[in-house]
Amino acid sequence: MPATASGGARPEEAAAAVIAPSASASAASCMGTRPEELTARLAAAPGAGCGGGGSGAGAAGVVAEHERVRALREIKNQIIGNRTKKLLYLRLGAVPAVVAALAEPGASPAALVQAAAAAGSFACGVDDGARAVLAAGAVGHLTRLLAHPDEKVVDASARALRMIYQSKLAPKFDVNNGKNMDFVLSLLNSENENVTELAATIISHSCENSAEQLSLFNAGVPQKLVSLFGGSMNLRDACLDSVTAVIRNNREVASRFASTDHGKGFRSVVALIHDRNPRTRLLACLCLIALGHASPCHFQDKQIKTKLIMVLLELIEEPGHVGDEAPLALTTLIKDSLELQKQALTTNAVEKLSNHLLANSLETRRAVTILLALSELCSKLEESRSQLMSVEVSTLILEALKHDWADIRVAACSCLKNISRSPKVLSGGRLSCDTVIGSLVQLLYDSSTSVQAAALGAICNIAINLTPKKSFLLHSGVVSQLVHLSKSMDPTLRLKSVWALRNIMFLLSSKDKDFIVKELTLSTLSSLICDPEHFVQEQSLALVHNLLDGYADSANYVIGEDGMVIDAITRQLNNASAPGVCIQGMFVLANIAAGNELNKEAVMNVLLPHRADRIKPSFIVNFLQSKDKQLRVATLWCLLNLIYPKCEASSGRVVRLQNAGVIQQVKSMINDPCLDCKLRVRMVLEHCVDNADDGFM
Repeated sequence: MPATASGGARPEEAAAAVIAPSASASAASCMGTRPEELTARLAAAPGAGCGGGGSGAGAAGVVAEHERVRALREIKNQIIGNRTKKLLYLRLGAVPAVVAALAEPGASPAALVQAAAAAGSFACGVDDGARAVLAAGAVGHLTRLLAHPDEKVVDASARALRMIYQSKLAPKFDVNNGKNMDFVLSLLNSENENVTELAATIISHSCENSAEQLSLFNAGVPQKLVSLFGGSMNLRDACLDSVTAVIRNNREVASRFASTDHGKGFRSVVALIHDRNPRTRLLACLCLIALGHASPCHFQDKQIKTKLIMVLLELIEEPGHVGDEAPLALTTLIKDSLELQKQALTTNAVEKLSNHLLANSLETRRAVTILLALSELCSKLEESRSQLMSVEVSTLILEALKHDWADIRVAACSCLKNISRSPKVLSGGRLSCDTVIGSLVQLLYDSSTSVQAAALGAICNIAINLTPKKSFLLHSGVVSQLVHLSKSMDPTLRLKSVWALRNIMFLLSSKDKDFIVKELTLSTLSSLICDPEHFVQEQSLALVHNLLDGYADSANYVIGEDGMVIDAITRQLNNASAPGVCIQGMFVLANIAAGNELNKEAVMNVLLPHRADRIKPSFIVNFLQSKDKQLRVATLWCLLNLIYPKCEASSGRVVRLQNAGVIQQVKSMINDPCLDCKLRVRMVLEHCVDNADDGFM
C-alpha cells in the first residue's frame, strides 16, 4: 500500500529487501534524505527524463526501482503541507524527474502512485509548482493513467489531477468540444469516486461562460451531479461546487435547474443547508445564493432566505476555512438587497458579527470578512448603522484603520464608508472627530493602492454628509493629497480623488472654494476633464458644477485664464462622450449661462461657435434628441438660462438658436414622454415668444 505523509507500512520496501543483495540493501538504507541528494538520486534513476524502460534486468532492476520508489516517497512526504520544501525542490529541478516516472512504461504501480502524489502536491497551493508540473506534461500522463489496471494508480492519478485543476493556471476544458464533453461525462459516470470527484472539479474549473453552462445543462450534468449527493462527503462537496459553477450568473440555466423534475435539484440543495458537515452547509448556501442571484423568481421563499442567513451566522463560529468564508457568503447574499438586509437585522446579525469580532483577534481573515459583512449590513439601513456605532466595535474599527495588515485597513475603510452614509451618525460627532478624519487622511499616503482607494471611498461619503463641519476636513491636509492622487497612473485613484474633491466642494464657502482651486490649479482641472477614463471626466465636470453652484464669480475660473477649462469642456461635448460626461458638461454650461452677458456669450460660443464654413451641426441638437432624459433636461436648462427674457441680448441668442435648428428641435419635443422635459420645453418656447418679434413664431 502507498505510504502516507505521516509514514506507515511500506511493503514495497520489505519486498525489495528480500530480493536485493544484502550489500545493496545496506547501501540504500544509508543514503541520505537531503533534498539535493534525493533530487540527484531520482534524476539518475534509469529512464528518468527520457521515457525509457527503467526496470532493468533481474535483481539489479528491482533494486533500482525500489530506490526510485523510496526517493519519490521521501520527496512526497517532505513536501506535503510544506511550502518551503516545495520551493526548494522546485529550485533543484525535481519536478521533471518526478513526472518522468509517470511517463515511463516500465514503472511499477508503487512508483506511479508515489509520483502522482508528489506531482499533485507540487501543484497544490504554489503557483510555481503548478507551472512546473504543467510544463513537464503531467496532465497528459496522469489522464492516461486513469485507465491503468491498478486501482491504486487510478486513485492517485485522479487525486493528483484534482489538485492540479484546483489551480487557476491549469488548462481549461472546452466542454463545447464534443470529445471533451464525452471525456468529462465518462469521468462523471465512473464507479470510482475519486474519478467522479475529479470530473466535478474539472467542471468547476472550466465552466466560464453561458454557452458552456448551457452545454453542460443540456448534457444532463447538473442532474447527474445532484444524483451524486449521496456519495462521500468530499464527492458531495465537489458536486455542490460544480452545480454552483454551472448555474452562476446564468438566468436560463438556473431557471431550468430549479424547475427540472418538479424542482428536485433545488430541493436537494436546500436540504443540504441542514447537513451535519459545516463545509457542506456552506457550499449549499453558496449554491442557493448563486441560484437566487441568477433567477430571483425561483428564490422567493422568505423562510429559505431567513434560514440561509441564520445558517451563515452559525457557520461563522466554525474553525478554519468555513468560518472564514461564511461572512463573505453572507455579504454576497444581502448585497444591494434592502429586503435581505432587513431580514438579517431581525436575526441580530449586526450584534452577532460584532460580538465575534470583539471576542477574537484582528489578525485573521475572518476579521476581514466580518468587517466586510458589517459594511454591507450598514449600506442601506440606518438602524444597522446605529447598532454598529452603539457597540464597542466602533472603537475596534478605528483601531483597524491603523492595523499592519492592509486587508484589515481596507475592510475598516469599507465599514466607515457605509456608516458615514448616515448624516445622523456623523452629526453625533463620532466620525467627525480628528481621530477618524486624521486616520483616513494618513491612509491616503498608504503604500497599498487598495487601502488608498478604500480610504478615498470613506472620505467621499464623510465629505458629502459633513457639510456643517467641513472646515476640519478641509484643513486636515486632505486637499493637497487628493490633488496629488488625482495625477496618479491608477485610474481608480484618479476617479475617487476627484470624486472626493467634488464632494468637499459641495456647498462650500466662496473662500474655501478658492482654496481648493488654488491647490488643484486650472491646468490640472483641464487635464482631468480630458482624462482617458470617462468616469474621471464625469466627476471632474461635476467638480466644476459644484464650484459654480452658489458662487457667481467662480465662472471666471472656467471662462477666464485663456479659456483652458471651457476649451476642455467644449472638446468633451463635441466628442459626444459617455452620457454622464455630457450631462455634467451641460449642467456646467447651464450654471455659467445663469450669469452675466459675458458668461452667456461664452456658452453660446460653445454651443454655436462662429465658423466660416458653418458645416458641422451643433452637438446641442443631438443632445435634445438623446434617449437619456437627464441629458435632455440638462440641455433644456442651459437653453432656458441663455434666453431668459429680461436679459438684454436674449432675443439675439434666440435668433442664433433658431437659425441653427435648435428651436425647431425643441418644438418637436412638446410631447416629450418625460414630464420634466415637457415642462422645460414649454418654458423655452414661452421665452422664445417673449423675446421675439411678432412674426417670429
